[in-house]
Amino acid sequence: MAREVAVGGVKMGGGRPLVLIAGPCVIENETTTLRCAEKLMTICNGVGIPLIFKASYDKANRTSVTAFRGPGMREGLRILSKVKEALGVPVLSDIHSIEQVMPAADVLDVLQIPAFLCRQTDLLAAVAKTGRVVNVKKGQFLAPWDMKNVVGKILACDNENIILTERGASFGYNNLVVDMRSFPIMRQTGCPVVFDATHSVQLPGGEGTSSGGQREYVEFLSRAAVAAGVDGVFMEVHEDPEQALCDGPNSLRLDDLPVLLKKLKAIDAIVK
Repeated sequence: MAREVAVGGVKMGGGRPLVLIAGPCVIENETTTLRCAEKLMTICNGVGIPLIFKASYDKANRTSVTAFRGPGMREGLRILSKVKEALGVPVLSDIHSIEQVMPAADVLDVLQIPAFLCRQTDLLAAVAKTGRVVNVKKGQFLAPWDMKNVVGKILACDNENIILTERGASFGYNNLVVDMRSFPIMRQTGCPVVFDATHSVQLPGGEGTSSGGQREYVEFLSRAAVAAGVDGVFMEVHEDPEQALCDGPNSLRLDDLPVLLKKLKAIDAIVK
């Protein structure tokens, strides 16, 4: 069984019920971010699933140089701080460099290591030393058993507050697949394991100058992952994915979330 990790008032792992990590791919502006967070809180309170709010202040890994990246660290952290204070919800965002670690740790409850940076030892160590919860996304290029080495780097810095997230593995060009064996394998590290449902249906670079996606498969993969015993589900959501400035094709429509969460909660109750 995975150890329990506390994220603010939310507890994950240790056999506890499913947790949702959700929010827009990127902070587009303060108004829409706060509105999305408020709707997510209402939905999660109604269904009875704990929420960790996620939104990126900078998407450093974009397909094209012209792609929207977000408002930047300073403004993004200000907005996430406002979300946290207004709603009392834990917040999570991506860290891309060592210079970002300390300013981000002053605001964020969870510091997330993007998949492509999951083997960067110095970055992992800097994040671990803050004492904050660290969520590491498994690289699309790694086998699930390789994550024990990533966990080892963080544990070496005396931080056991570790979450591991599966977001699919590269399978040919512009495609990802999810190996359901990865969940029990990664849980052997003792860390709670999360399934990134929306990035797993992404088609990286599939639109030429941007990534594509197949959001119609989010529900099916999510149900399978929860049945496999994950501790949390990660979803990028948007009021109108077709108009999203980042990752729209694989983002879930916010209005479709309540029905899906009820199904996932029922499956989780059976499994646990």
